[in-house]
Order: sequence, then C-alpha cells, then structure tokens
Amino acid sequence: MAFAVKAMGRVPPWNPMTRMLYMDRLEACYDRTFTARVVESFPDAVVLDQTLFYPLGGGQEWDTGTLTTTDGRVVAVREVTKRGPVRHVVGPGHGLAIGDTVTGAIDWGRRYAHMRMHTAQHLVSGLAYEMFGGIRTVGNQIHATRSRIDFNPVEFTNPMLADLASAANDIIRSKQAITAATMTRDQVLAEQPPERTNMDLLPKSVTDLRVIRIGADVDLCPCAGTHVLNTGEIGDVAILGRRAKGQGTQRVEYTLAGLEPNDAPKDSA
Repeated sequence: MAFAVKAMGRVPPWNPMTRMLYMDRLEACYDRTFTARVVESFPDAVVLDQTLFYPLGGGQEWDTGTLTTTDGRVVAVREVTKRGPVRHVVGPGHGLAIGDTVTGAIDWGRRYAHMRMHTAQHLVSGLAYEMFGGIRTVGNQIHATRSRIDFNPVEFTNPMLADLASAANDIIRSKQAITAATMTRDQVLAEQPPERTNMDLLPKSVTDLRVIRIGADVDLCPCAGTHVLNTGEIGDVAILGRRAKGQGTQRVEYTLAGLEPNDAPKDSA
C-alpha cells in the first residue's frame, strides 16, 4: 500500500524507531493492549513510539485491531507495515496527530492464530530437514486459517507427508516448551548448520539474533515473529496438499485444529 509523503502537523527531525513490545520476551506475544504516543502522522497512517502490532514480514501477516484516543475515539488499524518506520494503516480522516496518546488493542483471535501457525511452521520445517535428507525451507506464508511452506530439493509422496504430520503431532502432544533468547551467529551455527537456519539470508551486519527454540533440541531458528509458549497450544497439524513450485521445489499447505483463541493462556503480567 502506498503512503503519502507529507505528514500531518510537525514533521519530527528524526526517523522514529518503534519499540516492538512483543520482542521483549516471548510471554509478551500474549499481551493484547498497550499505551503509546503518536510520533508521526500521515493522511492514512501513524507511527507510534511503541507497539504490540506485528508488521507484515518474515512470511507472517500483520496484526489488526484498534487505537483508542484519550477522549474515547476509536480508530481501526487495518494493516501494519515496516517499509522504513512501522506504520499503522488507519485510513484517511483518522485525526491522530503527533503527541497524541492512544491505547492499542490487537485482534486477539488473528494474533493467536498467527502464533500457532508460525510455531507450527518452525516445527514442520525442522522435522522435514531431519527426516528427508536436509531439505531446506525456502519460503513460507503464515495466515490465520491455512499456511504454506516451500521446500527444496524434494519430491514429496503422500506417505512422506503423512509421516511428517504424524511426527509433528507427536511433538505437539508431548507439550514441549518454547523459548526465545538472543544468540550470536556463532552460537547459532554451533548448534545448527546454516542451511537449516537459513543464516545466509540474514544480513551479515546483524550479529545478535532473536532465536526461537522448540524443546531442548527439536528446533532452533532465528525469527522475529510471534509464537506460542508450548507445542501443546499449536493444535493438530493437518497437511492439505502439495504442488510443484519450480525445479526441485514443492509447496506444502497445512492447517491447524483443536484450539480456539480463548484456550490460550491469559495475558502475561
């Protein structure tokens, strides 16, 4: 989506950096409301000093929700992007100005679906690497009701996919803990080969990485997405099908079953 260049009100003489609150700790992915200040205002979007909204990126779709002003006016957040500053797309006529204080609230059902789906992607990708000769995940798209992973090089058969789903569901039902930590490139590479973590796709200037770990040794992968705290929250993985996406690449679509947003743990303190 295109954005107008001219801002409403005074244009700050800096490039605002938004604090991504869900990155502070994995438990913060479960928080649903926050308070922030508007630091840039465009005709159809605003930039906040901090946010719980996840912007489009890393294959995961954005969060939606609302921003409520101190006088009770509610503005819908339709999309969140990160081309430069993190922009909360709120549409024309929003009336939010630099310096305004707002209370943000994310659409929890959408957020929790993305958390479950993204964690399932890590699990399925890690298992596929181990089970089928080191095949790589070369792309993914995380949606609320169905998602997909692109693998290369591989020619899946139906029994292979059945085995992959069965292995994933065994780990899901074993309720393995999921954690986040900051690690250096060397620390990650000491545990996992670069082709498994797609380390070559990360800018070399990035030395400290947020890493998501499933269990003690199920999977380890650098990621800035939102995730659940336990594999038991994912729900059963059901593989919907596969199709070719170029030489040696196959796209696998999957969905999840068994849990609803209200089954998630309560907001963290």
